[in-house]
Amino acid sequence: MTQLWKNQAFTIAHADDGKFQGQGLRPFFEYRDLGIRAATGGAYGAHVIRAVPGMDSPAAWHSHDLDFQMVYVTRGWVVFEYEGQGEHVLRAGSCALQPPGIRHREVRHSDDLELIEIISPAEFDTHDEAAP
Repeated sequence: MTQLWKNQAFTIAHADDGKFQGQGLRPFFEYRDLGIRAATGGAYGAHVIRAVPGMDSPAAWHSHDLDFQMVYVTRGWVVFEYEGQGEHVLRAGSCALQPPGIRHREVRHSDDLELIEIISPAEFDTHDEAAP
């Protein structure tokens, strides 16, 4: 039986054990689960996202039904555009908090892009949106 502390289990994810999968939200990205969803019963999620080299984003506007979404770029660069905030280039070391429901789009990225995303809850709906 897994021991829980305040509804969370202890977990560690090592890069050399992790597998990237292409069944994520966007086909031009691959995702590596960090085990946070399972350890928190879905209250939170965290994964490493990396670009699929040679694949581009369609730059489609969308929003998410969630309480928290943070991205931290570890390698490469990405251009996001946010409702009322314009375009922003995030590069290695950049962090963005995307407020709940904000319309946004990923405009373009480097082939070597890698970022960490932390979300709550782990499962959420995404909606296509008109440009603001």
